Amino acid sequence: MNATRIAPIALYQEVAERLRQRIFSHELPPGTWVDEQALAEHYGISRTPLREALKVLASEGLVTLKPRRGCYVTEISERDLDEVFSVMSMLEGECARLSAARASEDDLARLRAIHASLEKAAGKPDIDRFFEANQAFHLALQEIADNRWLLHVIEDLRKVIKLSRHHSLFSEGRLEQSLAEHRDLLQALLDRDGARAETLMRAHILSGRAALARIADAKTQAA
Repeated sequence: MNATRIAPIALYQEVAERLRQRIFSHELPPGTWVDEQALAEHYGISRTPLREALKVLASEGLVTLKPRRGCYVTEISERDLDEVFSVMSMLEGECARLSAARASEDDLARLRAIHASLEKAAGKPDIDRFFEANQAFHLALQEIADNRWLLHVIEDLRKVIKLSRHHSLFSEGRLEQSLAEHRDLLQALLDRDGARAETLMRAHILSGRAALARIADAKTQAA
């Protein structure tokens, strides 16, 4: 046996990723009962790797395993969002603070380029492109901060946020507000003002939460 041979991705990991994407796209909406038999037949697998995949998703908070009732896609409440965004604001604020001190000139050039994409998308406006550039900006800061534990926790929390039925950028005026927040944040980073970058990032994350709350309130009133 070749000891250096790289093993293929385990079947349950592939199944977990496929289910993860179906959950994020809301093809499997929050609260949906996960029909294990139907999924096993759909993917042409036994229920053993499927159950292992569901355990992975349960550890990420994407599904909830209920004794004697089965597995359900996790429903995220307004309180959950309040708590998650509160933690996210602290973690991403720390990333911004660290990045202001650690960013190289090449790093700052990369942030400028991503911000240019934000400006371009907002000018059209193109919400999908703006969202992609926004994600890229935040990920770049997390990489510059160079703290793998921060990155790991932020990634897990972002998975939970994706369970929300709404997107903050669809709140009226949010795209323009987010762009203005990014302009100020980028300037703080260019100035290497870590304290200001942290404060601005915390406010940026929490204003995204406020936008989601406005959408939820509007939906409730329209119902």
